[in-house]
Amino acid sequence: MKQKEEYFAPMWDVNPLWNTLTDDQKNELSKRAELIHYSRNEIIHQDGEESEHVWMLLKGKVRIYKEGIGQRQQIIRLLKPYDIFGYRACTVNEPYNSSASAFEACTVYRLDRDYFNTLIQENGALCYQVMLMMAKDLAFSEIQTVNLTQKHIRGRLAESLLLLLKNYGYEEDGQTLAMLLPREDLANMSNMTTSNAIRTLSQFAQEGILSIDGRHIKFLNEHALEKISRLG
Repeated sequence: MKQKEEYFAPMWDVNPLWNTLTDDQKNELSKRAELIHYSRNEIIHQDGEESEHVWMLLKGKVRIYKEGIGQRQQIIRLLKPYDIFGYRACTVNEPYNSSASAFEACTVYRLDRDYFNTLIQENGALCYQVMLMMAKDLAFSEIQTVNLTQKHIRGRLAESLLLLLKNYGYEEDGQTLAMLLPREDLANMSNMTTSNAIRTLSQFAQEGILSIDGRHIKFLNEHALEKISRLG
């Protein structure tokens, strides 16, 4: 028996950005937005590639990253459902300046660049919301730059763990992070080697701040982690 296709709500029902559209624009958007599925670790777009689409994540998790010396990845951020990505390059008609891949199997809405830019030009309220979104992303990038270059290893790792908690929250037990993150990815988020990330996680566990069980991370003392992040 053929498996029933999973239902996903219209874009304007899950992200207020699209509520700025008129009814006619929403009808047209529903025809143009493509529902795309990506497998785990599948590339969505690559750094330097011509920008052709804007994406909105519906289900799963996506990593945005840059490749540095020796092809080492620096994870810029991990996306959660209903986040929009790829839009900056499309609005200025430039190549993507980072790469995106599926951290786990995910589903997205994909929108053609030219149509997205037409909507921005025709709808002042949408243009304003895109500008606000871009400003928030810029502010986040500036803060991350300072955190990853000036904080010590413990501060950087604590910052990354708190950011993951903010994005994905807890499991039902109210303590376990709702995200299974390989140590390599956690290290790439924190601008450190994998061995340093493993060592620092072990220190946090010895200090009673975290409990580690494979890729499951349980927060035992969130306030202590916040203090480490704050002091750097």
